[in-house]
Amino acid sequence: MILHSKYKWIAPVAAFAAILVSCSRDIPHVAESDSDLSNDATVQVFSATLKAARNYVYIDGTPVSGAAFAYQGVFPGTAPGFVVRPGMHAVSIKDTLGTSTQVALNYPQMFEAGKSYTIFTYDTITAIKQKTVVNNITVPTDTTSMLRFANLFYSTATVPAVDVYSYRRGAIVFTNVAGGQVTDFIPYASQLTDTLYVYAAGTTSPLLVKSFVTSLSPQRSYTSAYNGSNSSAKTVTTFVTR
Repeated sequence: MILHSKYKWIAPVAAFAAILVSCSRDIPHVAESDSDLSNDATVQVFSATLKAARNYVYIDGTPVSGAAFAYQGVFPGTAPGFVVRPGMHAVSIKDTLGTSTQVALNYPQMFEAGKSYTIFTYDTITAIKQKTVVNNITVPTDTTSMLRFANLFYSTATVPAVDVYSYRRGAIVFTNVAGGQVTDFIPYASQLTDTLYVYAAGTTSPLLVKSFVTSLSPQRSYTSAYNGSNSSAKTVTTFVTR
């Protein structure tokens, strides 16, 4: 078994077990969480894929997501993620509905013990792309949080690089972030509401103005992802990474 997990099977009395064996329905195996992460990798998935509706995650053909997640959704919903044994694995993210037009995303990925990863999916359901990054997280010793930025915007033309301006800091905090790029984490003030202005790099006309509705918590790490398209709503989705 590749995933570092246990599977729950109901094994009551022999008579009832016989009934279960004779049943033709297959019960999907869904990976459980594990509190000891020192010898394993942890993985989370964020979907910026336009119109994605029912994504499921598989590692080496085994499902790890019990419930579907859609566009702007994060799996699992809480950090740090699901557990994977170190080594090379076959990753698959797909919509299992037979009538779906979403193309399955299949690729090999090396995961190292003790490391945290985020898989970002983006573009459209017929041309889905992915970027897997190592989460280089440093836990602050004070009350600050950590923040990084991902440019996952979709455009039929070349996606412009962006600058991100913080109203509270009065300065640009992320510079020239290209399409499909994810920055490193930077220290960020916690427990304060801020407004981010997303500009085309080198300009002063904002493409998007987005406020943090919820203040960031101390000593936590967050990702803010710019997503959407020129023909749909533009937004910045912020989620906990650690």
